[in-house]
Amino acid sequence: MKKKNLAALLMAGAMSFSLLAGCSSGGGEASTPPASQPGAQASQPAGNDGNGGEAVTIKVGGIGPTTGNNAQYGTATQWGAEIAVDEINAKNGPIKLELQYEDDTGVADTAVAAYNSLKDWAKDAPLVIYGCTTTQPCVAVASETFADRYFQLTPSASSPDVTNGKDNVFQMCFTDPGQGNAAAEYLKSAGLGTKIGVIYNNGDPYSTGIAEAFIAKAKEVGLEVVATSTYPEDTTTDYTVQLNACKDAGADLVFLPIYYTPASLILAQAKQMDYAPIFFGGDGMDGMLDMKGFDKSLAEGLLLMTPFNAAGTDERTKTFVETYQAAHEILPNQFAADGYDCMYAIYEACCQIDGIADMDSAQLCDALSALFTGGQFSVDGLTGSGMKWLTTGEVSKAPVVVKVEGGVYVTQ
Repeated sequence: MKKKNLAALLMAGAMSFSLLAGCSSGGGEASTPPASQPGAQASQPAGNDGNGGEAVTIKVGGIGPTTGNNAQYGTATQWGAEIAVDEINAKNGPIKLELQYEDDTGVADTAVAAYNSLKDWAKDAPLVIYGCTTTQPCVAVASETFADRYFQLTPSASSPDVTNGKDNVFQMCFTDPGQGNAAAEYLKSAGLGTKIGVIYNNGDPYSTGIAEAFIAKAKEVGLEVVATSTYPEDTTTDYTVQLNACKDAGADLVFLPIYYTPASLILAQAKQMDYAPIFFGGDGMDGMLDMKGFDKSLAEGLLLMTPFNAAGTDERTKTFVETYQAAHEILPNQFAADGYDCMYAIYEACCQIDGIADMDSAQLCDALSALFTGGQFSVDGLTGSGMKWLTTGEVSKAPVVVKVEGGVYVTQ
């Protein structure tokens, strides 16, 4: 179903929901007004606070790749955010969000240019920066927002370098070291893998950060890492050298802290080699099952950590998945879910700030930053319950391990 057809469907469906007036813990009801058109301005604010007063409009400037090699990630974070903004604005509450999303092509310089465009777009209105999607562009933009005093929340840029030394930048995703540590601890507690191989991209900060933390934690908890192999970039197509290194070392479990495109090739080539260890990955592998032309049987038995399972049966997840599928004809991945949760985190936080109507961007930045690090503010979302933020900007939430069974994720 295409976007223009979705509007009529959702308008009819929305009549069965009662809309909340005001803010609610964790985002409240999942009402589903018409989805906004992707790629430009989304969800024009309208209405009031439900009590006769004029709603306060907060402009949200999104940045991520909607073209280029990482477009699948940026597009997911955009679409997830758009669904949340539509829900929020349909509440007719005291806060409205107006989302403008800019393509950074996954390049740092382009991301900074997109950021400058968003500042021009917002003019004198209070502006929050949502993004970037990938690490290197986000590090570049975070330096700018820190100097200019704009609050920034990224759905998926997971390196500590994004937030390090910046009191205004926060993450919705797991950090790379945190993921590596959690993976090693899970394998130890679950008793998986007597001998472990690691394959990672040593040219990518995300992959390297997880791998280095995993290897260090594995040694600490008593796991035996028998092979460590790297490759230089995700455009690599032949992984037989790396797989043979693991196979020859007797690895019965291979840890893959990488994205799903190279992982899909590794699974296919392992089968061709008749090498069948347990494969275990991180959140970057989420989305593999929806790759066009991918043979899902190759992923059977794959374990991965993710904050979101689209097969979840809770009402909020089901509603989000149904809305996303109707609009885009694919299942949402954790990038989309993190994007959705970012909008609700911004919304819920803004609802708690006194005098927000009179604030400029710098004042709003300071107020939001203080709230996020104050220890009392929390958000219930698709990717976690009771999510809080540390003074480092890192989110505190528990990862979920899922296993591919019959072509779908099953929570372990």
